[in-house]
Amino acid sequence: MASKKFNNVYIADNFSLVGPLERDGLLKNYDLSFDDYYYNSKTFEQAEIKMQEVVLENLLEKNKLPDNKVDLLLGSDLVNQTSISSYNASKFRIPYFGVYSACASYIEEVIIGATFLNSKLAKKVVCLTSSHNLNAEKQFRYPVEYGACKKKTTTFTTTAALATLLTNEETNIKIESATIGKALDMGINDVNNMGAIMAPAAAETLATHLTEMKRNINYYDLIITGDLGLVGREIFLEMLDKVYNLRPSKYIDAGCEIYSPSQETYAGASGPVALPLVLFDKVLTTRKYKKILVIATGSLQSVSLANQKLGVPGIAHALSLEVL
Repeated sequence: MASKKFNNVYIADNFSLVGPLERDGLLKNYDLSFDDYYYNSKTFEQAEIKMQEVVLENLLEKNKLPDNKVDLLLGSDLVNQTSISSYNASKFRIPYFGVYSACASYIEEVIIGATFLNSKLAKKVVCLTSSHNLNAEKQFRYPVEYGACKKKTTTFTTTAALATLLTNEETNIKIESATIGKALDMGINDVNNMGAIMAPAAAETLATHLTEMKRNINYYDLIITGDLGLVGREIFLEMLDKVYNLRPSKYIDAGCEIYSPSQETYAGASGPVALPLVLFDKVLTTRKYKKILVIATGSLQSVSLANQKLGVPGIAHALSLEVL
């Protein structure tokens, strides 16, 4: 089975930092923001390292948690070989795993962390993720300075960082179960259409989760996908209906919940930090939902392989949360 249940695994706290466009968007409950994409650093890469450092330091300080009391640090980003997370991790004396599933990385971190806590191999785990628009565009498409035209299907990489503390001490947010997704290649090689790449994987993971957990789709008060955006969201809903005969009544996509239409961010937000930002700084702050299914989506693309006309695999991991 791809689905696993957890016992005594909880989310204790989180800390978020957003960039200028995100600050002026639809989210209002972030912890810190900044004005300059350089973030008082020499390069955009160094700015993102600093972003991670700031949220991690603040999370530890909020919880009066010294480095040596954290059993595991899980980090993710979109820059070559998760280099942002690795450089940041070198500043802290915490055992470290670098994790990569593109924009699904954060939920993969949480699943790994929950597994360590569930098996009593750890007591405190920190999950850390970030993305920076100018770093990601340079990595996967064209540098923003190049001025390349964008397709309407393109999503806009979120500039933000977020750190989360997991524990086996009871809090009001319980990690109840998870479903590990399967890589799914539909033959799409357009790196400007990540929503179409990821939507089939999201639909398959949702169907798998419901089947293996023996649940109806209306078991959840809310289903939230990662960063399908405007295009991927519609493909996801169509596939659920026509392929799996599933029709969620309460569903949102995080990629559609960060920017306002006036900000002209094409098909919406993307990046590994998009989903946790919306989860912690919007969904959970409403206190409306008791059972939430979070489906992180990732486009596992390589510019080199896409240029060789290979299809881009999509991935989606699901996490079931209970708000107590």
